[in-house]
Amino acid sequence: MLRAAFQTLKARLGGKTPVDATSIDVSQFKIVQEGEAKILFPNKETVFYNPIQQFNRDLSVTCIKAWDEIYQEEARERREAKKNQANSKNQGKKRALAETSENNTDSSDALKKRKLNEDESNAVAVSGPVVKPYIKILEALSATGLRAIRYAKEIPNAKMITANDLLPDAVESIKRNINYNGVQDKVVANLDDANVLMYRNKSTNTKYHVIDLDPYGTVTPFVDASMQCIEDGGLMLVTCTDLSVLAGNGYPEKCFALYGGVNMAGHDATHESALRLVLNLLGQSAAKYKKTIEPLLSLSIDFYVRVFIRVKTSPIEVKNLQSNTMVGYMCSGCGAYHTQPLGRQQERQTKKGNKFTKFSLAQGPPVDRHCSYCGSVHHIVGPMYGGPLHNRDFIERVLRINKEDHKDDVYGTRKRIEGMLTLAKNEITAPFYFTPNSVSSILKFQVPPLKSVVAGLGSLGYQCSLTHAKASSLKTDASWDAIWYVMKKYCLEHENVDVEKMNKNGNGYKIMTNENIGKNAEWDEKISFEPNEHSGKFEKLRKLKIVRYQENPTRNWGPKARPQ
Repeated sequence: MLRAAFQTLKARLGGKTPVDATSIDVSQFKIVQEGEAKILFPNKETVFYNPIQQFNRDLSVTCIKAWDEIYQEEARERREAKKNQANSKNQGKKRALAETSENNTDSSDALKKRKLNEDESNAVAVSGPVVKPYIKILEALSATGLRAIRYAKEIPNAKMITANDLLPDAVESIKRNINYNGVQDKVVANLDDANVLMYRNKSTNTKYHVIDLDPYGTVTPFVDASMQCIEDGGLMLVTCTDLSVLAGNGYPEKCFALYGGVNMAGHDATHESALRLVLNLLGQSAAKYKKTIEPLLSLSIDFYVRVFIRVKTSPIEVKNLQSNTMVGYMCSGCGAYHTQPLGRQQERQTKKGNKFTKFSLAQGPPVDRHCSYCGSVHHIVGPMYGGPLHNRDFIERVLRINKEDHKDDVYGTRKRIEGMLTLAKNEITAPFYFTPNSVSSILKFQVPPLKSVVAGLGSLGYQCSLTHAKASSLKTDASWDAIWYVMKKYCLEHENVDVEKMNKNGNGYKIMTNENIGKNAEWDEKISFEPNEHSGKFEKLRKLKIVRYQENPTRNWGPKARPQ
């Protein structure tokens, strides 16, 4: 026991003596302030720190606060349910006592009444304690400790934060910054391999309410261990910075090896496919332990992706994994895409009237080998997550906290959080998006206004929204048959395009002369590019004065190299 305790203490201290705040020579460091934390950053870059990711850290603090609200509300609901159950049980006991009171002695009556009073007291106790700091957080790859210290200072209900890193220099920096910020009562520096730490915690049934995984590169090596030491209903924050693999077109074999799927290489929507590949990895890993994930917020940001998920133990919901997983068929010529879920769910009813869900294999494929619009071959992408990327209620909580509780002088990226999450909240749930600029370049005509495209699709009964992932791009529940029909109609009505002068071998000519596109008499009657309800709602969002997309804030901006 003593030996184990000594080894744990040694690991936490990095094998060195603790850093005393009074013994720090501040002149040897650059002081970096972010949020409510002040970090001593070595003049010689031996510890990784990227100021560009302040947006990531500001957003993480805000999302943990929003999750805290939800977690407490659910706990109160459980307490209320227990209280009501206890009260119901007590009422039954009282009725039974009243029925048998004439046959009982005074002493036995007194004993029973005392027992009932105790039960009622217990029921009240279940419903009520004041919430004290309870959140246990693991920052598995901490570097300078900035994020962990910010969590300690800015999240009121944070009880204990473990700031872990594998590098001794990083742990020394974490200890120094813990003491400099005076958060020794909440933050513990730990020298260890992140996976070893999490598996060790699993063996002792030590779990965390929040696990933050922000590695340099892919998160893949850390997912399995983290799924096993997170509390039921806990929040997991995951970053991947290897977008050359996740969203590029040069490493399909590496993308499949790391994430179990292939991205939409070369397509405008490749950044959304990156998000869906990460979520698929997380969902598949969780299912092995009878757990399921719920994406609360999934963002493509600058040079990385960041997802916020809740992890719950639910063997029944794990059955939905197959139908929430999809493959896609992407045309190599015109970029049209089609999706195919891997499973099918059907609501059935027994002869006695009991309803149940029947799980079966999906039927497909939805397309031929060659594209029906331009004749080019289809490429298969995925498998990847096919469900909603965001939880609107959660985003509204984050936006409220960001607006009411946070100030610009502390949260420097507050306006960008408002802008990006406003776009995310208004995204429709249909997978992927298209860029009218790219579609117009295929058809060889001037790019139409976004409001005209939205009005055209809206007149046919389809919804459209902007996407946070790419400027001037549209998410829609319309089929590509409808998209090409609307674009062709606009081209013929508003552009002086001579189809016969187009390149006969080009995809644009093939689409413009394809008589099967939009072969729908009802569409011919409905099509209109005049403003309508759909385009009005769309334009209202576009006219909001919000920071939608990040501009390069500094010279040579982007991901930094690993520390030497």
